[in-house]
Amino acid sequence: MRLTFASYNIHKGIGADRRRDPARIMAAVDDLGADIVALQEVDLRLGSRRAVLDEGDLHRRGWQVAAVGTKQASMGWHGNAILVRDGIAIDHVEPIDLPALEPRGALRATVTHGSTRFCVTAMHLDLSGLRRRRQFATLCEGARDTDLPAVMMGDCNAWGRPRGELKGLADYWSILTPGPSFPARRPALALDRLMHSPHWHAHRTQVPSDARLRMASDHLPIRAELELLPVR
Repeated sequence: MRLTFASYNIHKGIGADRRRDPARIMAAVDDLGADIVALQEVDLRLGSRRAVLDEGDLHRRGWQVAAVGTKQASMGWHGNAILVRDGIAIDHVEPIDLPALEPRGALRATVTHGSTRFCVTAMHLDLSGLRRRRQFATLCEGARDTDLPAVMMGDCNAWGRPRGELKGLADYWSILTPGPSFPARRPALALDRLMHSPHWHAHRTQVPSDARLRMASDHLPIRAELELLPVR
């Protein structure tokens, strides 16, 4: 089984031109050609935290939404949501509170494709290295405890290679850094990462970049093609 995963911090739909343009974001997401997409910052930050993207539009485009809203009008759990292509079943969605001074969270979905179940986690981690290490540990341990093939992806806010965050975890998890993804117009920092359990083999990673993507958000998306390895 070979699937394409992507992660995208959509910056509440606001682009480099300071316009909020959900249609532009959705066109960019569709162009990724992914089977599963982790999104960050899918809601407005204040007030009712209304969702930026229209769920009906997502469904018309062939996406299912794996999400738990922070508030009634929200789509994401602390801004995190997962889009899953039609044909992949969403079995369970679980919000995760993360240790932090400011509200932070992640979202884990258990899905089934064909006869295979696996879990996907969308995350947006802290700027502080110490809290980020605790968040990594919480997410890695929780995903491993499912005993399923696992993929975790999102905006990790780690400027360098996160060796400290993976201390004691790197024997199980592989971390993929496709390349600089922030700021979108002149990317210099690889803030967006993908991690996978030993069940997967990575064939290709990339940071898609064209004129529309450089304008649509303050981050570029990341993309990875993963193949599920045969059970030994």
